[in-house]
Amino acid sequence: MIRIIHRITGTVALGLIATFWLSTVLSELLGSQAAVVAVKTTIPWGFLLLVPALIAVGGSGFALAQGRRRGLVGAKAKRMPVIAANGILVLIPSALFLASKAGAAAFDTSFYAVQVLELLAGAVNITLLGLNMRDGLKMRQGRLRHRAA
Repeated sequence: MIRIIHRITGTVALGLIATFWLSTVLSELLGSQAAVVAVKTTIPWGFLLLVPALIAVGGSGFALAQGRRRGLVGAKAKRMPVIAANGILVLIPSALFLASKAGAAAFDTSFYAVQVLELLAGAVNITLLGLNMRDGLKMRQGRLRHRAA
């Protein structure tokens, strides 16, 4: 059951972060100012799903690791503090700042500077979460091969 929770919440978390990132890029490049405002003011509401998903994926991953710190489990565990710190220290504050600025239609230099920072930090988290997913799939394939033998 823990493996299922881990898979689902990991997929949800990665999907949400990728959706936030892609929505931001598309609204900035192709959308109107109203589209940018809609995206930037909606993203913080997504935290109501994202934060519990990240907590669940982290907790279930910790439980599944059972104290192991080598190999793919170790690689995943080393990425998680970076993902968490990036989210807590950069992404969440940036999203709240950008939502406030967008809601006030204050598209100034500080808005765009923080927007660039948020996109870079988001790309880092998408990459790290994607690597964790890749390693998790490798671990699963190894378990399935081991059972078949």
